[in-house]
Amino acid sequence: MQKLIFVLTSVVALAISATAEVGAIDLNRPDAEQENEHGKTQKYTCPMHSEVVTEHPGNCPKCGMKLVLVPETRSPRRDAQRSRPDHSQHAQHQSHQTHNTGEVEMPHHDHRAHEMHPSSHGDHEMHMEMHSSIDLADPMSREGSGTSWLPDSSPMYGKMFMFGSDMLMLHGAIFPRYTNVSTRRGDDRIDAPNWIMGMYSHPLGDSTQIGARLMMSLDPLTEGGRGYPLLFQTGESWNDQPLHDRQHPHDLFDELSISLSQKFDHDFSAYLYFGYPGEPALGPPTFMHRPSAMDDPDAPIGHHWQDSTHITFGVATAGLVWRNIKVEGSIFTGREPDENRYDFDRPRFDSYSGRLSWNPTQNLALQGSFGYIKSPEALDPKTNIHRTTASAIYNLPLGPDRNWSNTFVWGQNNATSEGKTQSFLIESNYQRGRDTVYFRWERVQKSGHELVLDPQDESTIFPVGGYTIGYVRDLSHGNGLDIGLGTQFTINDRPDSLDPYYGDGLGYAFQFFLRIRPSLHAHGGHEHANTVAGMEK
Repeated sequence: MQKLIFVLTSVVALAISATAEVGAIDLNRPDAEQENEHGKTQKYTCPMHSEVVTEHPGNCPKCGMKLVLVPETRSPRRDAQRSRPDHSQHAQHQSHQTHNTGEVEMPHHDHRAHEMHPSSHGDHEMHMEMHSSIDLADPMSREGSGTSWLPDSSPMYGKMFMFGSDMLMLHGAIFPRYTNVSTRRGDDRIDAPNWIMGMYSHPLGDSTQIGARLMMSLDPLTEGGRGYPLLFQTGESWNDQPLHDRQHPHDLFDELSISLSQKFDHDFSAYLYFGYPGEPALGPPTFMHRPSAMDDPDAPIGHHWQDSTHITFGVATAGLVWRNIKVEGSIFTGREPDENRYDFDRPRFDSYSGRLSWNPTQNLALQGSFGYIKSPEALDPKTNIHRTTASAIYNLPLGPDRNWSNTFVWGQNNATSEGKTQSFLIESNYQRGRDTVYFRWERVQKSGHELVLDPQDESTIFPVGGYTIGYVRDLSHGNGLDIGLGTQFTINDRPDSLDPYYGDGLGYAFQFFLRIRPSLHAHGGHEHANTVAGMEK
């Protein structure tokens, strides 16, 4: 197993490193220099990297964006003659909409524009926004897992390529590690949780876009069929036995989806999303896509109360977006993935959900959702679940290469013959340059049946919890590939009535790991600088 993990880690690291060195190639670069109206040689710059300046049009060697004309300097009198009364209002409104990861601010343009285009007054100033692969009207930084929303100011770790007007964004992470979990039900092992994802978008005109996403995981190889040790974690099965105190591995294919979005006007848009597998409109963004959790190698123990439907074989979602409010509904397959992690399970479309999302500010994302999940567990097919969730994600950029992200999640399962059980989660992640500190607190009510206890305790509800603190120091940082050396420690809380199963000692876990992922997607001087201490420029 150690040799396999070493080989997989090396392959993933080399692939991400090679990707970071490759840029999109402009096949339409002209041989001759362009001149402005005064016969002077015009210069070009990257909307994302202001330090890139050239005398030729083309693509940015750092991010692949198409270079734009450097704005021509004019006298104040000439600018005053060309301006209109509403220009200042547009510029002022735009400045409150600009954020560090999804938009580059340029004056005299609508803040919701999604392509680079020249000013109607002949100015060379241009405006460009990276938009979501799900909805043309949303900034890319708002895009979470499935169709969920993150705060607009969220950092993006990935590598972007532009092929004309087409966009491809690559994400991923791998955590080679040693983990040790105490108590009678604990374990220790060497493994490597991992995932990789690609997002692609292609415009079909000025107001229509098609998107596609692919997410994969090599968990079936690195975690085996039983998954990794995680005290009080439950859900799914192995060898026809319910898993307990272990996190199940994810499937080889976690998402294979396509979407179509239409922007009707400045403030109103709609989209359709289909995934096989995919994620329905239920719960917050799944844990590995939340900035507050992406440095923690472990899944939350309340995963199956909050965001466990992120791998669903058969999902269809429709959504309407007005300004920063979204209403969406899904029909999907209720059954969890089976034990064969390499196949595509049978789609059933026997469950449904609805979600209301609201981003009231650049830094805050709120959601509330409800879903009916039919027969999620293959070993307990008569049990259905009504799930209700609410979450708040607050992200605060604090300056260049500094960020603080926080998440609160509440989830409730109302299961057949078991009743209502609650889960609560608080996460926090503070990143400053090469250093990251993170924290997670959880409390979940789980039945003896869920924890796989003896028959006399199956109907009892037990409150269990965990307190985790971790630290990561990047050995490689900001050069296309971030490789961090990390450690974390967890203390688990349980009632004394569980001592016959777990022992009377303190429940704890510790691990040492490498965290390998693409670097923060840089935006030149705009990186983490447009929203500081909660105040938009």
